[in-house]
Order: sequence, then C-alpha cells, then structure tokens
Amino acid sequence: MDHDVAIVGAGVVGAAIARELTRYELDVALVEAGPDVGAGTSKANTALLHTGFDAKPGTLESRLVARGHGLLSEYAPTVGIPVERTGALLVAWDERQRGEFAGITERSRANGYAAIRELDGAELYRREPALGSGALGALEVPDEGLICPFTTPLAFATEAVLAGCELRRDAPVTGVERLSGGGFRVSAGGGSLTARRLVNAAGLRSDELDRMLGHERFTVTPRRGELIVFDKLARPLVNQIVLAVPTEVSKGVLVSPTVFGNVMVGPTAEDIPRKDDTSSTAAGLEYLTAEAGRIVPGLLGFDVTAVYVGLRAATEHSDFQISFDDGYACVGGIRSTGLSASMAIAEHVREGLELEARPRGPREPPRMPNLGEAFPRPHRQSELIAADADYGRVVCFCERVTRGELRDAFASPIPPVDLDGLRRRTRAHMGRCQGFFCGAALARALEERDGARGG
Repeated sequence: MDHDVAIVGAGVVGAAIARELTRYELDVALVEAGPDVGAGTSKANTALLHTGFDAKPGTLESRLVARGHGLLSEYAPTVGIPVERTGALLVAWDERQRGEFAGITERSRANGYAAIRELDGAELYRREPALGSGALGALEVPDEGLICPFTTPLAFATEAVLAGCELRRDAPVTGVERLSGGGFRVSAGGGSLTARRLVNAAGLRSDELDRMLGHERFTVTPRRGELIVFDKLARPLVNQIVLAVPTEVSKGVLVSPTVFGNVMVGPTAEDIPRKDDTSSTAAGLEYLTAEAGRIVPGLLGFDVTAVYVGLRAATEHSDFQISFDDGYACVGGIRSTGLSASMAIAEHVREGLELEARPRGPREPPRMPNLGEAFPRPHRQSELIAADADYGRVVCFCERVTRGELRDAFASPIPPVDLDGLRRRTRAHMGRCQGFFCGAALARALEERDGARGG
C-alpha cells in the first residue's frame, strides 16, 4: 500500500483530519480536486466560532460542535489563527420570536452551555445602540466569536504537510474501489494511489464518492448562501454578532463583524441544483440589503466592499452524516458548523477508523501569518520593518499588505498557485478597490514566482 490513510477533500474538515492523523505514526495522503486547500465551501462561510448552543440536543453535531469550540479556541492562538471572542446577541423583533427564547435556552443548557442569558430591550440597545428600532430583547451568548476562515484550513494542512502528509492538489477523484486483499485504490488527477483506510471528506461531492463505494445514504443538495461585506468604516456600528431567531431551514440573516475589520450581512438560504453555482442573484442581494437596513440601518450609509456566495453541503438529514464501514469513513452533510466542529470531527474520525498507531512525539506547531485586524500586522511593526524593509513596502493599500508578506506566502509549505490563494494567505485583493490598484502587481508577482519555478 502507498499510504495508511487517504483523505479525499482538503477543506477545513479534511485538513483537520490530516493534521489529527499525522500526530500518529501513519503515512497519510490528502487529495484535493481544486487548486488549493480550503478553496471551496470552507472559504465562503460566515466565519463564526460557534459554541453549539442552538444545536439539536443529542445529535452528533451538537456534541462535536461543543467539543470543537473548545479545541479550536485552544489551538488557534498557538498557530496564529485570528479569533475574537465578541459574544453574540440573538435578537427578537416580535413576540413570536421572543416566545422562542425559553426553548432556545433549554436547548442550550441541554447541550451543556449554561452561560446563555436573556437581556431586555433597554440593555440590548445599550449594547448595540445602532440596531434598528423595534427589537424587544435578546439572548446573550458570550462565548460565540469570530475566526479566520482562510487561515484555519491552511494551518491544519500546513501542520500535516510538515509532518510528512502527501498533499495532492488539482486531483479530482474519478474512481474509488475496494481492493480484494483489503484497502482502497483512489484514481485522481490522472494518477492513482492505494491506502489501507479511506476518508471521504469531499464536501459537496461526498455523496458522489459514497456512491462510488456502493452506498445510497444521503444526497447533497447545495444550499446557496449569499453574503454582503460592508466597508471597514462601518465596523464601529456593530460590537457583537447579531443573530436571528433560527427557523427550520436556516439560522437566518446575521449581522457580524469579521476578523478582517469589515461588517458582514447574510447568508441567504436557497437550495439549488448545481454544485458549482456560486453566482449571486439580484433577489438575494436585494433581500440582504433590506435586512441590513432593518437590523442596522446605518450600514446603508457605507459602501459595499464585496459580495460573495458559499454553498453548504445540505442533505435530507438534520445531522452530520458520519459513518464507518470496514476501513472507510464517510464524513458527509457537514454544514455551516463544520468550521467550529472541525477538530472534534477529526478526533471522531481517528477513533472510528480504529487505527493501530503510536502517537508521535511533540512537534512544534507552525506559525501562520496574521490576517486579523485586531492583531499586529507587519506594516505596523517598526522593529520588523527595520530588520526587513520589505515588510514596510505596501503593495495592497486597501488591506495594507506588504511585499514581505507576498514573499512569505510564496515560500510557505503550501504556496499559493493563483490570485485567490494569494488573497487567502495575505488579504491582498480583498479591499474596497477589489484589486483595481494592486491587481497588476499581484499578477506580476505570481508570474515571477512561476518563472522562478520554471513553470
């Protein structure tokens, strides 16, 4: 066998599993259809670090989100993943919604989260004075927070690669088969590999991979979520995450700060047929604009920096679809809470695979570049600039990204191969001009990198 374990899908869940397995004496391969780690569903989410307070008690999701919140809260500072514990306010705008508070509080406590408490309207407006009129009160969830959706999967994958994991990018899976003597053969990217164990963390394609092995357990129906990102100048309007009272279909539209210093509104929730349709819609953006004006009216006085769309891997089931079958782990139906639950999902998969392997000795965690606005960025560190002037040479002025940061990204264990990858490692091209100023310089940097590599 080429490997002990092959993992299909290098989103945040697949990368977390690779990191977890390489903590043991195992030969691991991570296979990704796209050009980069975390470049699919993982990059386009609401980027909240959830406590799991509102999950359905007794489900696998409720247990793994709660466990994952603790694991990721502890792990993030050790590798430089930006996290801000802002807390969240779940706001009721009418009596029906306020009537849901008792059930939500009971569910939270059943999930082991007891810090939730109710605020009256007066206290709510003291906390969030820019809220629109008419809110009746809120539930406070003090341990909800913000996290970087880009750095998290990259940190997991980087740690795995440094521990010896083979990462194959641009390798879409075209076939999977069980071998007669045990193990699996995976055909991907024009080649193949064999492994004793197989993990299906293929996200939107997890049902298709599952069917390749003869199963009919679930169907992924992409759920499109559109989001609007407002300019950094709007950031003082929102102090905490403002949540909606959830419905059967979704958690509703939220208004939240981001670790990058913006304010985000969304997502929508629309089931669509195509797994590659990340287009925004006029109806979706009109709805989000109206919701932004209702929830925080002052937002409409600021420019929109970006619009983006994520696809969630929704299924006909209300829980994560994680199962184990003779050396095969299927990790499907991982929805918006997957980022928060990722490290706990990885633990669960390792245990379910029943691997006989000894833990490796302690290893030094990687240190990821800081993308968080609330933490020191290179352009503000005079000592760093004095030691290396490239950290003072700004390339992207909207996001204050320096030449030194671009250089570090290209020299990293998992370097970017395109502009999107460079953006997720540095924040370049994310600002209000959307690359109008820096686009040519970034394209040139990618060309120079390709030329230096001879490709």
